[in-house]
Amino acid sequence: SRRPKPKRMASTRLNVPGLDGRCAGASRAAATLALGGADLASLAGGSPVASEFPLPAVQDLDRFENKVQELVKPEHGTTTLGFIFRDGVIIAVDSRASQGSYVSSQTVKKVIEINPYLVGTMAGGAADCAFWQRNLGMQCRMFELKNKKRITVCAASKMLANTMYSYKGMGLSMGSMIGGWDPSGPAIYYVDSDGQRTKGTIFSVGSGSLYAYGVLDQGYKWDMDVDTAVELGQRAIYHAQFRDAVSGGTCSVYHITKDGWTKIRGNNHYDMHYQYYPGGHPTAANDVI
Repeated sequence: SRRPKPKRMASTRLNVPGLDGRCAGASRAAATLALGGADLASLAGGSPVASEFPLPAVQDLDRFENKVQELVKPEHGTTTLGFIFRDGVIIAVDSRASQGSYVSSQTVKKVIEINPYLVGTMAGGAADCAFWQRNLGMQCRMFELKNKKRITVCAASKMLANTMYSYKGMGLSMGSMIGGWDPSGPAIYYVDSDGQRTKGTIFSVGSGSLYAYGVLDQGYKWDMDVDTAVELGQRAIYHAQFRDAVSGGTCSVYHITKDGWTKIRGNNHYDMHYQYYPGGHPTAANDVI
């Protein structure tokens, strides 16, 4: 039987030199493997194309691809925390971004201001957190326009959790706190990239969170005044920065009340170190052996 005449490609096709030959070569090479090395020239009615996509010159291609994926999506590090007390909500974060053991930035803004009464924190992939929390800001604004009232912290965190659940298993990396003030009072929710959503009073997220929890557990009291609460949040972030290699930069502290959020502090880690330990940290090694 006669072969059907191939249809003409659309005029909007990619104009890449040699692309047709490479695609044909790769397809025929794959078909050759599938057919156990059969001669495709007789099957296709023409001579096979020699050119094909080059593969990495490695012995174990699968292992190489797994290693490359680890390099493209490296380990993350950060320290963020939030807690509710008598006079509102305190959110404190560091500002260091890392790619594995490489410190890529010391000035990342890890508090995303969703609306004047609601903020979110970044932990995990910086791009994932920034994009989806800005997307949450858009959803919250649409809610306000539709319902003629401000969205609650509970509803905003549920929107983010629903979005994350719809992308579950697709490679997102995010562990965020959504904190704010609504008509029912202050609230904090933890939301991650698996769609988990948890309400709580004290949270710390990131690689330095264990160090921050140690300070928070020792110093937290419900009836603290604002200055004591701000100092507690800053001190917890400082100690996490001191002990965790991938937390550092500056410490930003936000206070959220019924009137909205306010940024209270943005101190540098080195300034805080000499503020807390003017003569040096007692456990620091001074003598090189």
